[in-house]
Amino acid sequence: MSVNQTAERADVAVLGGGMVGVATANAARRRGFSVVLIDRREAGSETSYGNAGILSSGSIFPLNMPNLWRNLPAYLTNRNAALRWNPAWALRNARWVAGFLANASPERTKPRATALRGLIAASLSVHRAWIVEAGAAARIRETGWLKAWRSDATATAKAEQAALADYGIKSELLDRQAISALEPGILPVYSVGLLHTETASVDSPGAVVKAYAQMFAASGGEIRRADIQAIAGDGDGWRVMLAGGEVRARHVVVALGPWSKDLLQTLGYRVPLGFERGYHQHFSPNPSRPLARPIHDSDKGFLITPMEQGIRITTGVELTDRDAPSSLAQLDAVVPQARGVVEFGEAVGEPWRGSRPTLPDSLPMIGPAPRHAGLWLAFGHQHIGFTTGAGTGLAIAAMIGGVAPPFDVAAFLPSRYL
Repeated sequence: MSVNQTAERADVAVLGGGMVGVATANAARRRGFSVVLIDRREAGSETSYGNAGILSSGSIFPLNMPNLWRNLPAYLTNRNAALRWNPAWALRNARWVAGFLANASPERTKPRATALRGLIAASLSVHRAWIVEAGAAARIRETGWLKAWRSDATATAKAEQAALADYGIKSELLDRQAISALEPGILPVYSVGLLHTETASVDSPGAVVKAYAQMFAASGGEIRRADIQAIAGDGDGWRVMLAGGEVRARHVVVALGPWSKDLLQTLGYRVPLGFERGYHQHFSPNPSRPLARPIHDSDKGFLITPMEQGIRITTGVELTDRDAPSSLAQLDAVVPQARGVVEFGEAVGEPWRGSRPTLPDSLPMIGPAPRHAGLWLAFGHQHIGFTTGAGTGLAIAAMIGGVAPPFDVAAFLPSRYL
């Protein structure tokens, strides 16, 4: 991988080595721009590392949907594994909470789902091409992902299937016997399931991001490992000040995920960013009881998926400060439940925690900063950034090149908040 620690000039400087930043760097390089990708850590080592690895066709409905109101009493108890929240954080961020709840209305559902459908469709097409080109095709599994209910939730599953079908997304309704046939390695705890058949998954999301970064470097892109200290206008371009030098670029893309807010505040932007923190833990698998795909346990609020490192158990959402101390309460609650689904052994490594950046409407910012020419924003992808980072990169690179993005970005423009 190419690493250059001297001062340099580039057409585009991309700040952030997660899926969004790496995809943007790749897409811009493919348009013929000279590109420098900058992050303090190796690509794919932060938020993009710790997720379920799902390339999801059906994640078009954000968390703040109308059914949030029905679930709110259970969430307010702060004992639900799917959502925990810090009351002190909620008081300090009352405007974000109010905006998040205000978007959970019927009239706000279709526009957001339509926008996410376009972003996701573009992203999946890119992923399926790039993962082969990057030499990581062995990591992708075209086995779909399964949302499952222990309770008799046939009506709920059918309603979700119909809602997905309204946007052209295919799925299959499964009963207990069909689930056992699909996943013979699990125990028969689920009564009904919805298989997202157009969805894929990978066995190491961090490794996929690294493969994309290596592909970028092989194409002539530059990668800088350095702390980003500040950015400032520089004539008709930008200076990116680093711990070990600086980069001058005509365009700067801020793709720093949950850290984007801090950098933009120095330019006078007040970004209403919240943080969906999440946890995962790996466990040694039982080879005689394998999993073929990710399974989301809707009743118990966790996701279990086979990874290169072992069986990965991921938690629901924790709403609190980005850098607050870890609380393993959700993980502790769901691991025993997961052991009732599939057999696995002892924990492998330490629990992981990450912060997924979320705006009040659960849509990312994709587009130009409203008051600074040559400054582009690409963050806020909540818990689907691993999927949607690829399409985001295409859109930002297209706009930098002065051409129309491959999908409608109107709903994602930063000007809606800044």
